[in-house]
Amino acid sequence: MIYLDSAATSFHRPPEVEQAVLHAMHFFGNPGRGAHAPTLDAARTVYDTRVRLAELFGAEDPSRIAFSCNATEALNTAIFGLFHPGDHVITTVCEHNSVLRPLYLLERQGVEVTRVGTVKEKDEAIKKDETGKKGDAEGVFGMVKSGRLDYGMLEQSLQKNTKAFVLAHASNLTGNVADILRIGKFAHENGLLFVVDASQSAGTLPIDVQKQNIDVLCFTGHKGLMGPQGTGGLYVREGVSIAPLKSGGSGIKSYEKEHPKEMPTALEAGTLNAHGIAGLNAAAAFIQKTGIQNIHRREMKLANRFLDGLMRIPNVKLYGDLAAKERVPIVTFNIGDYDSSTVSDWLWEDYGICVRAGAHCAPLMHLALGTQKQGAVRASFSYFNTEDEIDTAIEAVRELAK
Repeated sequence: MIYLDSAATSFHRPPEVEQAVLHAMHFFGNPGRGAHAPTLDAARTVYDTRVRLAELFGAEDPSRIAFSCNATEALNTAIFGLFHPGDHVITTVCEHNSVLRPLYLLERQGVEVTRVGTVKEKDEAIKKDETGKKGDAEGVFGMVKSGRLDYGMLEQSLQKNTKAFVLAHASNLTGNVADILRIGKFAHENGLLFVVDASQSAGTLPIDVQKQNIDVLCFTGHKGLMGPQGTGGLYVREGVSIAPLKSGGSGIKSYEKEHPKEMPTALEAGTLNAHGIAGLNAAAAFIQKTGIQNIHRREMKLANRFLDGLMRIPNVKLYGDLAAKERVPIVTFNIGDYDSSTVSDWLWEDYGICVRAGAHCAPLMHLALGTQKQGAVRASFSYFNTEDEIDTAIEAVRELAK
């Protein structure tokens, strides 16, 4: 089996992640619910994970990191806890349904939403010479549609009641990376909150919430951070108050009628997934030791190897800003007019290759690309994939395209 679906979830993880989860299952109690060794061991690991994540994200204080079950819960917490009828929110067509659907619900309740679109463009023909390099060869080997965000729409999207800009750092469909330094500066110059969905970038791209003016960063633990499923969280800048999505047990202030307001307890009602957080801690330690730049360099080397191979195959359509200096390791394509799910099924059933097809929970991006009916095939790459796996996948696509 060749696993090329890391944008959906990590499959190959550092071995110490599994070891940490098994250790936690045998030795951890409930963090924050007592003073005996099992619960204290769990609490120390939870705190240590906050510290590691704060270091990875450039946060000012580990207490600004609150855990959730996944990025969806983190985004719902931020969106429902920050915006109210009469507010105006700017977002983009590049967003995942974890952003789109909460905002659709809030629109019905009186929140105004503006969605920044992509640059209008025609498909770009890819021409290659026999070596596979861009040249003046007559044969057209494919088409590209970039899906680049239209930054020219930023100023015109502003209103007097605009409260925030909500943005995906990296598209889970195209692999495009938004210029969050630029948008963060724009947001703060205009007195807006900047909420970033880092589902596809945390653990893969360098993030510094201070330098990039990020007020709320929502992340999942099971993708680029290489941790277990059921983990995630959000960073909340000092001074930003988010109404909790849930209330209940906290381990402190049990006689008070309201849930504690201090971070991170304010956003962590109920028992934390300490077993999963232990695995996330081990994964974050691996990332710190290996270096995000080194991880990203290897992942992009593999993604670009696959991309270069696909560019030599006739009748392959590609999606994304492939000339951009910064991308995440995602290559999205179609073969002619074949349904993307059919291509994905062939890759699995005939070649044992795991990819993702369909709409990828990014409906507005598919509308922008014109792929709402066909969908698209997404290959996404891990630090642990090999060049041999990439070459095998290229040949599989070549055979199918014939």
